[in-house]
Amino acid sequence: MSEEMMGGDIKKFMYVNRKAPHGTVYALESLEVVLIGAAFEQDVSVVFMDDGVFEIVKGQDTTGIQTKNFSNTYKALEMYDVEKLYVAKESLEQRGLTEEDLIVDVEVKTAAELGALMEEQDVLLSF
Repeated sequence: MSEEMMGGDIKKFMYVNRKAPHGTVYALESLEVVLIGAAFEQDVSVVFMDDGVFEIVKGQDTTGIQTKNFSNTYKALEMYDVEKLYVAKESLEQRGLTEEDLIVDVEVKTAAELGALMEEQDVLLSF
């Protein structure tokens, strides 16, 4: 039976991470939902913008705030075939960051480029 007949059409899911990695549950919840989407073999992409860029900054030390540092989990996304990782150019620049500051390989896109990518998605979830 074909994927179409089984209702197994592949959908394009984009997860937009806009919040700092600690202090709320948004970043961790987003990561879990991304992994679930990938496990169901959907076309998954992730955008980091605004303070969400801090989720993938190298060298995070959370001992002072007594929370678990889950940033290394982003490295596992590739094992789940989540390879479309995008970062808002403006968000990086406003925070004094560059691509070299990030823990994973990303494509840096302008707000306009990200907007065009968002238009192509079947499902857009913002965290």
